[in-house]
Amino acid sequence: MKKKYPDNVVYDEEKGFNSNILPYGTNVGAPSIKMEDISTWKSISVNKVNKQLSSKFNELKEEYQKLVEEYKWNDLVYKSKFNFEPVIGDTYHLYDDGKGDIFLSLITPSEWNRTHIGSFTLNSERKWIKIWKNMQCYKLMPMFINY
Repeated sequence: MKKKYPDNVVYDEEKGFNSNILPYGTNVGAPSIKMEDISTWKSISVNKVNKQLSSKFNELKEEYQKLVEEYKWNDLVYKSKFNFEPVIGDTYHLYDDGKGDIFLSLITPSEWNRTHIGSFTLNSERKWIKIWKNMQCYKLMPMFINY
């Protein structure tokens, strides 16, 4: 017959009295083991991470939209009619000729009466940088670009 020990005595049949090597308290005076409630910490952390990811996503989305707009303006200028080689750093003006065609010119909008779409400068990377746009024609831009 097995020898019965009281409930407050830690005894293992293989290891004997082993309360000194257990990772938790075994007597009545030992601190109680409590599971911490981490749901608050989790919800705060999830909210912070979601806010950070949302912010980064919005930054990338905004950058993408700027890139698309830049691409469309460059495409529009390169598809326009011009019979000269543009010089890097000079300002050129984009006009609608009233027949559905657009053309690039050195003549400023104040020097003649044509529908001005925008003004651009060619940079060293051969990219057209928009320096001024006519807001009325800016709204009509999709009309000029066939996508």
